[in-house]
Amino acid sequence: MNDVLGMYVGKKGSGKPVPSKLRDQDSQNESKTAVDANDKVKSPSRPEVDLPYAEVGKVCLRFAPEPSGYLHIGHSKAALLNKYFAEKYNGRLIVRFDDTNPAKESNEFVENLLKDIETLGIAYDAVTYTSDYFPQLMEMAEKLIHQGKAYIDDTPREQMQEERMHGIESKCRNNSMEKNLELWKEMIAASERGLMCCLRGKLDMQDPNKSLRDPVYYRCNPIPHHRIGSKYKLYPTYDFACPFVDSVEGITHALRSSEYHDRNGQYHRIQQDMGLRKVYIYEFSRLNMVYTLLSKRKLLWFVQNGKVDGWDDPRFPTVQGIVRRGLKIEALIHFILEQVNDCAEILCSWQLSFFDSAFDFSYPRRAPNASNTLNLDLKTQNFLEMADMSI
Repeated sequence: MNDVLGMYVGKKGSGKPVPSKLRDQDSQNESKTAVDANDKVKSPSRPEVDLPYAEVGKVCLRFAPEPSGYLHIGHSKAALLNKYFAEKYNGRLIVRFDDTNPAKESNEFVENLLKDIETLGIAYDAVTYTSDYFPQLMEMAEKLIHQGKAYIDDTPREQMQEERMHGIESKCRNNSMEKNLELWKEMIAASERGLMCCLRGKLDMQDPNKSLRDPVYYRCNPIPHHRIGSKYKLYPTYDFACPFVDSVEGITHALRSSEYHDRNGQYHRIQQDMGLRKVYIYEFSRLNMVYTLLSKRKLLWFVQNGKVDGWDDPRFPTVQGIVRRGLKIEALIHFILEQVNDCAEILCSWQLSFFDSAFDFSYPRRAPNASNTLNLDLKTQNFLEMADMSI
């Protein structure tokens, strides 16, 4: 891992690329000792990428997966980019589990995500959970209600979506603080009345950016949490929890894929309303693979319906599936870091010549025909037949 990262990051903590002469010398030395002809990990020709406003020794990053599935190749890009910048700026890396939806999460996913992160050779400084901050998040929600920056809304979800789309204010938007606090207590108790409500931020219903049109901050959910049981009956949304926890944990730069670009304004507006330190956002392009499902919801369907052996099925794009298929971890890391400069969304093929020599066929496999040429694709027609177009 360090050898591969070294080719991209340069000297640890310098924030500067390695001079080409030194890199050439290192490559020659490695070719004589550690790297054989089968590895074929070449030095990149692309320039390094910098984080805006980053200072060596002061950068703090986080990789924040939701524990609702195993790590797949798309998540791997986010994890490895965080590691890349942590190495480059001699900074800290926190693994934080965004465990705000108890209906989808479990300890099994937490344990295997940590296993997958270690498989990628990623060393982290701490493991935290969004649920660690539930008391502070509740306090912040009440503070915003007192300040008139949040309100309780009992509008049905479909109607709320329609109103947000057309910039129509909710009938509950101008309720008194006392009324909002009364309904907030009903939500905390998960009473029949409380279950009909949610907490919304009072932002701007006329903003052209629809993510700023009074987003939901809290919803009731009586399902027990995998870590803290039934202590809470309501949970913060990602939109509310993420900017809060990023700021209070000391994160300096939040790496987010470009699919969330329209939500960046919302992220910073919520931090502003909370009175918290601003966290810089660094966008990277989302990785997509042809004929490959990267939706955890859809992958979960295959697992639950017995269509595959499990999350480590060699046809799956998960880290465990790819490793079981025989792909070298070094090759996967190299493949991801080669894209560090790309800003546009990427659609890659498993048939790239890069992958031709990336497999270790001595790796023990447990699936039939797993030693054949790479065919990880769950093709669309097969997916529709197996899923009966129901997911």
